Amino acid sequence: MSRREFLVGSGATALLTTLPGFVTQAAVAEPQPMRHFSLRPGKASTQLAPGKYPMTPVWAYNQSVPGPQIRLIQGDRVRIAVENALDEETTVHWHGLRVPHAMDGVPHLTQTPIGSNKHFVYEFDVPDAGTYWYHPHQRSAEQVGRGLYGPLIIEEREPITVDRDVTWILDDWRLKSDARISDDFANRHDMSHNGRIGNTVTINGLAPGNFRVRQGERIRLRLINAANARIFALNFQDHQPQIIALDGQPVTPHEPANRTVVLGPAMRVDLVLDLTGDPDTRFTITDTFYSGLEYELIDVVYGPESLRSNALDSPIALPANTLPEPLMAGITRHQIRFNGGMMGQMMMGDGNNMMAMMREGKMWFINGVAASGHVMDPLLTLERDQSYLIELINDTAWHHPIHLHGHSFRVVSRNGKPTPHQEWQDTVLMAPEEQVEITLVADNPGDWMFHCHILEHQAAGMMGIIRVST
Repeated sequence: MSRREFLVGSGATALLTTLPGFVTQAAVAEPQPMRHFSLRPGKASTQLAPGKYPMTPVWAYNQSVPGPQIRLIQGDRVRIAVENALDEETTVHWHGLRVPHAMDGVPHLTQTPIGSNKHFVYEFDVPDAGTYWYHPHQRSAEQVGRGLYGPLIIEEREPITVDRDVTWILDDWRLKSDARISDDFANRHDMSHNGRIGNTVTINGLAPGNFRVRQGERIRLRLINAANARIFALNFQDHQPQIIALDGQPVTPHEPANRTVVLGPAMRVDLVLDLTGDPDTRFTITDTFYSGLEYELIDVVYGPESLRSNALDSPIALPANTLPEPLMAGITRHQIRFNGGMMGQMMMGDGNNMMAMMREGKMWFINGVAASGHVMDPLLTLERDQSYLIELINDTAWHHPIHLHGHSFRVVSRNGKPTPHQEWQDTVLMAPEEQVEITLVADNPGDWMFHCHILEHQAAGMMGIIRVST
């Protein structure tokens, strides 16, 4: 089986059916005082590869990849009961949500892992609207890599006007010729280079087919990157998507550079896409991030009918969330360096020390320290409710999507230049040798994971703890 056959999303493998997925209308019900959901991680099978290939054994929530959509309204309180049907321990992390420390789903740091055939109940309020997702943090490189993730959507109380609200979870899989997932998790090459890049791309757990639209339609497209390591750069050809949120947080609506939307692992982007093409035409969304490995992800196909002749003339800016604004006057500054990996500053001592670290699976460092497990001395201790500016320095030859639990932060500069939108994020993608400044208010007490979300990099040491005092 060739790469051309197996890299789904290309013209040769595009299905002729409408892409299934999570689609809801814009209407919003009144919030309920408590919302109840249940998740059951366990073994399942699904059709990841095109139909001529057999089903793929996966690990899944409630027998589906992605897991069930959890959809709430800003201000809701939610209770999620988890029953672990795996043969090993697990947890559930609510990526991007500012939850209490005990609900964050980090093994041994915030909770005892959920044993096989054991239960755990997560309960928390959802203060911020936006696009989020959930996944394990126990052996996450393999558990996420085998399919354990799902969408978590928090609707605004006063949403913008769109015709459809659509969620796409992007992922890639390393499949063998029989469509089974390759078992080579945590191999040293992936861990020391750019992580586990797969050979099969899916949207909502399926080989991408045609996405059918109507002329004049306005779609809110929520993109979630659930891949272990793949970075997506989606080009929308001659259309002009507007970015309205990053990592769930509203941003001044703007067109992405070169009409290309970049998502590192764990990142989310909300777009408003006005479908301005003619009936019975199509355009292709192409992933262009890796030079020489570009491919056609999905075709957007216009039907024969027209919904309206002109785009909607209504606001697309989202209402602000409840994040506290950092005070820049007299702000406290810190610096954090990321190093390690092949072709970078991997050697933290002599060559013998490097080889010893590699044999132990430790290949990445934060401030010269490689993490072992989730419990360790903090990189920083921050005073509660105080403002901080943290300079992040990537001293490596690879990209790193750096994620902070329990908080969002403003990305205020890159390589000394102010960012044009001063965007709020919880996962910032750093290019090789790049310096990024972030600011935040440390308002959520506890010991919070701070790590690269290329999951192989985290497993190989690129993780630390930021402590917020009680």
